[in-house]
Amino acid sequence: MTCLRLVLGDQLNPAHSWFACPRDDVVHVLMEMRQETDYVLHHAQKILAVFAAMRRFAEHLRATGHRVVYLAIDAADNRQSLPDNLDQLLAVHQATALEYQAPDEWRLDAQLKAYAARQSIPVRCVDTGHFLTTREEVAGVFAQRTRWTMEVFYRYMRKRHGVLLEPDGAPLGGRWNFDAENRKAWRGDPPEPPDLRPRHDLGALWQTITAAGVSSFGAPCADALRWPLDRAEALQQLDAFIEHGLPWFGDYQDAISAQAPRLFHSLLSFALNMKMLSPAEVIARVEAAGRDGQAPLSAVEGYIRQILGWREYVRGVYWAHMPGYDERNALGHTRPLPEWFWTGNTRMACVRSAIRLSLDNAHAHHIQRLMVIGNFALLAGLDPHALHRWYLGIYIDAFEWVELPNTVGMSQFADGGLLATKPYVSAAAYLHRMGDHCSQCPYRRDQPTGPKACPFNALYWNFLERHADRLGSNPRLAMPYRQLAKMPDSKRQALSQQAAQVLRTLDTL
Repeated sequence: MTCLRLVLGDQLNPAHSWFACPRDDVVHVLMEMRQETDYVLHHAQKILAVFAAMRRFAEHLRATGHRVVYLAIDAADNRQSLPDNLDQLLAVHQATALEYQAPDEWRLDAQLKAYAARQSIPVRCVDTGHFLTTREEVAGVFAQRTRWTMEVFYRYMRKRHGVLLEPDGAPLGGRWNFDAENRKAWRGDPPEPPDLRPRHDLGALWQTITAAGVSSFGAPCADALRWPLDRAEALQQLDAFIEHGLPWFGDYQDAISAQAPRLFHSLLSFALNMKMLSPAEVIARVEAAGRDGQAPLSAVEGYIRQILGWREYVRGVYWAHMPGYDERNALGHTRPLPEWFWTGNTRMACVRSAIRLSLDNAHAHHIQRLMVIGNFALLAGLDPHALHRWYLGIYIDAFEWVELPNTVGMSQFADGGLLATKPYVSAAAYLHRMGDHCSQCPYRRDQPTGPKACPFNALYWNFLERHADRLGSNPRLAMPYRQLAKMPDSKRQALSQQAAQVLRTLDTL
C-alpha cells in the first residue's frame, strides 16, 4: 500500500507534521508545471526562485530519509498539468491513497477538490499548519458587521494570541496601534542597512526554464538571485532584519527613496509565503526583540500588525469572497495598462523608480506598490483586473490569496469599500512629503496644470470629480471634497482639461 502526498510549490515547510518521520509507504510528490508558470505571465525571478526552492526542499526531504518524486519542468514524464501528473503517478506507484495540503489559492483548491471527487481511492486534504486563523475565521469575526475593518480583527488577534499585552490583558504601552508615529520621511540618516541576503547562481536552471518554452518578463538575475531558497537562509534574513532593520522600521515604513529603495523593510514576505518561515515564529522573534530593548515599541507593533493583523486579514477576505472577488470593479475602471508597466519607460520619476525596481528585483515595498503604482492606476482609471494580473505576475511574494485583496480591495477600491475605508489616492504633495523623487522629475509637483504639471495633481481632482456620487459622502474624504466645492469653476475646468490630456497620452507620460 502506497500513499502519495502532494506538496505544492508554496508549501515548503520542513516542520509540517508530514515530515516528522520518514515512512516507506509514503511518497512525497513535487511538480514544476507549465500549468503554474503560464496561468499568468510571471517575473523571471519568481519562476527561478520558486523552482530552485522546490528543488532544494526535495533534496532536504531525501536527505532526511523521505521518498520523493520530483517532476522537473523539462522531464519527459511531466505532463505539465496537475491532474494529468497525478493520474500518471497514482498508476505508476499503484497508490491506494492520495493526500494533499490545503492550497492557498482558490484556483488550485477547486481543481484538487474536483480531482478528488473523481477518484475511487481515498483522497484526504490536511491543513498546512502555517496560518494563525482558519479560512473562515475572519468572516466569523465580522459576521454581524457590514464593514470589515482590519483594526477590529487585529485587536481580536492580539487578544487571542496574547501578543504585545500587559499581564492584565491591556495593550503594551497603553495603545493598540502606533501607526501615527510611523509616518516619517527618510532624509538619509540613519543609513539603509546592508543587503546581507545570499547570492545564488541559477544560470543552469534558467537555461532549463527557457529551453522548456516558459515565458516571463523582468530581469532574471540568474547568476545573482538574492532571495532565500530554504529555511536556513530565511532565518538568517530574519536575524539580519531584527538587528539592522527593525529598530528603524516603524519610523520609515511609509517612506520612499530613490537612494534607498529597500530602506528598513524585512523582505521576508517571499520566505513567509513559501512557508519557509511561520508567522508565529516571526511574530515571537520580533516581540522578543522589542521586550529586550532591541527596537522601540512603535516599530515592533507596526511590524507585527502587518503579520498578525493584515496578512491573516486579507487571507480571510480572500476566502470569504472567492470566487468572484477578482472580477469586482465597483468604480467601472477599464483603461488598459500603459506600455511602460512592462518597461519602466515613463518620465514620472517616482513611478519610473517603483516600476523599474519591480522589473529588476521582482519586489517593491508596500508604499511603492500602493501609493505610487497603485495610486496612479486608481487615479487614471486603469482596469483593476489587468492590474491584478500584473501585480500577481511581477512580485516574487505575490500569491493570489494575499495579492488579490491588496490590489482589488486596498489599492484599487474595486470591491466598493469592503476592505478599505477610503480610496488610497493622493496628489503630488504626499509623494513629495514622503519621498525624494520630485527633485529628479521633469514634472513639477507644485503645478496643477500646464505642460510640466505633475500628472498626479490633475488626475487626483478629476478622480474625486468623476466619483463624487459614490465617494462624496465618505467622511475620510470630507476635506478634499470641501476644497473641490470651493474651487472656482475656471480652475475646475482647467483641471478637467489637464486630466483629459493626461489620460489621452498615458503611454507617453
